[in-house]
Amino acid sequence: MFAEIIATYLLVFVTCGAAALSENDENKVAKLGASVAGGLIVTVMIYSVGHISGAHMNPAVTLAFAAFRHLPWNYVPVYVVGQLTGALGAAFTLRVLLHPIKDLGTTTPSGSHSQALIMEIVVTFSMMFIASAVSTDRTAIGDLGGIAVGSAVCITSILAGPVSGGSMNPARTIGPAIASSSYKGLWVYIVGPVTGTLLGALSYDFIRATDKTLHSTSSP
Repeated sequence: MFAEIIATYLLVFVTCGAAALSENDENKVAKLGASVAGGLIVTVMIYSVGHISGAHMNPAVTLAFAAFRHLPWNYVPVYVVGQLTGALGAAFTLRVLLHPIKDLGTTTPSGSHSQALIMEIVVTFSMMFIASAVSTDRTAIGDLGGIAVGSAVCITSILAGPVSGGSMNPARTIGPAIASSSYKGLWVYIVGPVTGTLLGALSYDFIRATDKTLHSTSSP
């Protein structure tokens, strides 16, 4: 739980801080720089606390891992409390440090809610599919897991940013939303990431099971 608090705190602090500064003045932090910062902090946290808690930093990821039996269900409330605590702590820290900026890296739909929802599902699917491969499959190149997941977050956030903000994480959205008192389309960033992570984990679980079946039937 404490590992998740610290990791999520730093994730939200860096990601939302960079996004808030970029939105306020792009000469200080470019939008591309904000996306890169988000990917790098995910990579750093995976290598820092991945061996302790798995470095989920995301309630949707925790739910997906539990749903596919990679995490006991009784761990889920503990993880989620830690993640929300870290996210809220980081958001209110930014509220103090970045005053008078009021939008503390919130993610809101730039178009329709349905467009943002679909984008969040797709990009979170991508992130979770990769995370499932490097963290749950012993035949995958696990040593590069942090780089793989961090790169996925960076790449997809560049694409998703102009449409949905590229949250992929309910905690990353809820913390800044409360600190900024901005709740537009909040449901999108709960339903979208949860749906995307479940589909991503399901897809990788399916192809891994199919691969094992093919190998077993082709053996002499």
